[in-house]
Amino acid sequence: MATQTPARPRPDREEGPRGAAPRVRRRLFGIGLWMPATVAVLLCGLAWTAVAEDQPYLLPPLPEVGTVLVEDPGLFLGNAWSTLQIALLGVSFGAGTAFVLSLVMSEVPVVRRAIMPLAVVLNVTPVVALAPALVVAFGFGMAPKVIVTAIITFFPVLINMTTGLRSVPVPVLHVFSTLHASRLEVLLRLRVPSSLPYALAALRVVFPLSIVGAVVAEFVAAGSSSGLGTMIRTSAATARLEYVYAAIACLAAMGVLMLALITVLERRLLFWHESQQ
Repeated sequence: MATQTPARPRPDREEGPRGAAPRVRRRLFGIGLWMPATVAVLLCGLAWTAVAEDQPYLLPPLPEVGTVLVEDPGLFLGNAWSTLQIALLGVSFGAGTAFVLSLVMSEVPVVRRAIMPLAVVLNVTPVVALAPALVVAFGFGMAPKVIVTAIITFFPVLINMTTGLRSVPVPVLHVFSTLHASRLEVLLRLRVPSSLPYALAALRVVFPLSIVGAVVAEFVAAGSSSGLGTMIRTSAATARLEYVYAAIACLAAMGVLMLALITVLERRLLFWHESQQ
């Protein structure tokens, strides 16, 4: 008489994905994620409205700020593009120079000991004090504003990249030494990939900071005829507060957008890193 083998229970492989998708959706669209931010924005809006009604010379009503943005969007888009150009050029020069210097400093300790004190001095020097001299040296065009932005964004990238290039596990270095890897191979195959989280963390700081640098440059560099910083300065001089805060709202939106782009890039490139798990 043949005995019937009891059926083995099937591993429940489908419950994980089926259960994971609702959990992901709950995290993305759950009330616990968006409600605190929504409540904070509403409270800020109510506080703004109360202050604007009591002291209109201090804060303009929010409807007036929205009306200014809606009625003349071309004015704000044109000035935002001018400021964004300065920010992108400045962060490109500042971060690019810092990246190259950090590579050299990681390989040549003498260069690190020579450059780092100068970088610290440049970082603690008020950029506002340098702007007039830069205008005298480079004229009234875009060059002094780009240099000011580059100076502001230079130091964070230099420090993070130098730290990342030197933060390599010693056992991994021993493995590369056992394989007789050259210094260039160690740099390109080990040090640069290991420093990628540090580099992207620095970019998350300096990309929004470049907007601040561009506005500061437009404030202090003479000859600015466009840009949101120039609009804020001229509007404040004529007491048009709705234009001032509309320009500030555009700057905040630009900073948030740049931070979001860097965050997406970080998740794409660092999917293997423990910080993204």
